[in-house]
Amino acid sequence: MSLPDPLPIPPFTRPARGELTLPGSKSITNRALILAALGRTTVTLRGALFSRDTRLMVAALRTLGFEVQVDEAALTLTLTGRGGEIPVREARIEVGNAGTAARFLTAFVCLRPDGVYHFDGDEAMRRRPIGALLAALSAQGARASSNAFPFTLHTSGLPGGEVELDASESSQLLSALLMVAPHARTPLTVRLKGATVSRPFVEMTERMVRQFAQGPTDYAIEGDATAASYFAALARVTGGQLEVRGLNTGADALQGDGEFYRLLARQGLITTQGITVAAGATATGFTADFNGFSDTFLTLAALAPLLQGPTRISGIAHTRKQETDRVAGMARELTRLGQHVIETEDALEIHPRPLKSGQVIETYHDHRFAMSFGILGSHDLHGNGQPWLSVRDPACCAKTFPRFFELLESLRQKSLGH
Repeated sequence: MSLPDPLPIPPFTRPARGELTLPGSKSITNRALILAALGRTTVTLRGALFSRDTRLMVAALRTLGFEVQVDEAALTLTLTGRGGEIPVREARIEVGNAGTAARFLTAFVCLRPDGVYHFDGDEAMRRRPIGALLAALSAQGARASSNAFPFTLHTSGLPGGEVELDASESSQLLSALLMVAPHARTPLTVRLKGATVSRPFVEMTERMVRQFAQGPTDYAIEGDATAASYFAALARVTGGQLEVRGLNTGADALQGDGEFYRLLARQGLITTQGITVAAGATATGFTADFNGFSDTFLTLAALAPLLQGPTRISGIAHTRKQETDRVAGMARELTRLGQHVIETEDALEIHPRPLKSGQVIETYHDHRFAMSFGILGSHDLHGNGQPWLSVRDPACCAKTFPRFFELLESLRQKSLGH
């Protein structure tokens, strides 16, 4: 589906109604691909995500000599593991702007005792953290031509022992080492230099390592909890009710971003029952620390102009080094819409003001900007169903949710039928 650029967002003139199935989690899909490649069995991943980030991971694994069978219609990926062996000695690996692919593959190829791997990515990837991981891998004998993308990595296997890692800029740096650690020649222990951010993603990695150690041949991918945040916000924005299928809200859920649902429910902005999410009775701003589920902070920030009183979001300094500087970018776009925003290194405080109409939102090639402001634009600002906000580069959603705007429009059309 080709989208105009910029894309005017048609508001919902009636409360959102209908059901949707979430795409598979990108975080789980790309971890599962690495862990399946590290195993010794053939594993079928069910409910897998097909997006730019996961396609980059599949392409890289194929370049490295792994056989990956793809069935997009059935949402399955099937991969035969090589028990820690990297078949191809020298390769060029393109990671785009996929943080998971960039960090996980960098550690993964270091299992090869004599490898030469040329890594590169998008311009934005060249500004994203990788140096601390390369430093830890150099202590294991790897040699990198640079501490940022692009670089060439000469590998010599992982002898094991203790390595020190600074994971304060991205938890993916730690997750990358945790996945390959069981395949080092002797036990590999990671000692953190300071704290890591987004701890729930590290816990996801640890749990998945244990799951794959049991030798699964069939593995189900949870629906994307971060993507679910947009539909919780849509219910709030439109006063509607949606059935969101695929989200694991149980105690065994792998994704920490499900906390967004629980947070909004505690604040009274939404109600949840089973797979149903609906607008709650209150619409008041609040203060919350988003360090553990920071991918969803943009969803709340875009919703904040519609709440009563200020909203303060903290624990987000590390998101300045993600797809873009998300803190500065969100402050800039909300100010463009007429909001009063107080920005600090680690937080945003948003004071609602009348929204400015006719604005074009910059997305900075960041899918989460596009989707978050797509939800805000669904608010019928003028009460006439006419678009008042446009989103630049809507196709950037292909990174994790290629059909987002198509699904949003489908839900809008369904609401008209009620």
